[in-house]
Amino acid sequence: NELLHNQNQENKVQIMIKEKTLAPIFKLNSTNKKEYSLKDSLGKYVIIYFYPKDDTPGCTIETNDFSKLLPKFKKLNCEIYGVSKDSLNSHEKFREKYKIKFDLLADEELKVLKKYKVWRKKKFMGREFMGVIRSTFLIDKKGKILKVWENVKVKDHAKEVLETLSNIINKKAPLRGL
Repeated sequence: NELLHNQNQENKVQIMIKEKTLAPIFKLNSTNKKEYSLKDSLGKYVIIYFYPKDDTPGCTIETNDFSKLLPKFKKLNCEIYGVSKDSLNSHEKFREKYKIKFDLLADEELKVLKKYKVWRKKKFMGREFMGVIRSTFLIDKKGKILKVWENVKVKDHAKEVLETLSNIINKKAPLRGL
């Protein structure tokens, strides 16, 4: 029984990437027609959000909310990237349809989804299948994960991420004068 308990604990540990650890470095094709590497964003804050599928209701709300708030994120020296297993062609149509103001990254081979541990078993209407767990990672200027949101509910999520980043920056601000 204790062995089974320990195995369950190990499985839980493997499921989530911890905050305050270095974000896994990756390269993916981007809707800007170039390959994006997380290394390209060192020196800036980065939001990487993983979503299940282009042009579906929840993913559209989440993406549009991040897009509307992009100018506020940019003022905080923060970039935003959406990642799903959809193709670049699908991403481009999605981006164009909703006039999304930031780049989407295609992970058709699931490499980054697996690296960030967001490709997992899901349950829906009694059925189990593998899929993307809607998750957001806030990464600092040195590539360290500051905050992870898992199983995201899309309503007001982008606003919450913006407020979290703003609070983190404001807490650091007084130290600049010392």
